[in-house]
Amino acid sequence: MILVYTTFPNWESAERITKELLERRLIACANLREHKAFYWWQGKVEEDTEVGAVLKTKVDLWSELKKTLRELHPYTIPAIIRIDVDHVNREYLDWLIEVTE
Repeated sequence: MILVYTTFPNWESAERITKELLERRLIACANLREHKAFYWWQGKVEEDTEVGAVLKTKVDLWSELKKTLRELHPYTIPAIIRIDVDHVNREYLDWLIEVTE
């Protein structure tokens, strides 16, 4: 199992892309949360509101998920960050594998 973290500029894009990933069975589920973002962009520090997404999937889908996120993502340079999960309860992992097959 892996977690993939990314951010979106607004709820509309976050929800639309998350639902597309679910329909393609590239993720088992996602958690979305609005937050304040500070970052460098084009030589200056920007401040904005973003929607962060934690996408839950299996390792085998990493390459396809990353490719699909790049295609669908509204940002020029999206953060697509893989976080390997060392430990997870068996029941959850079984469910995740079942729904992404």
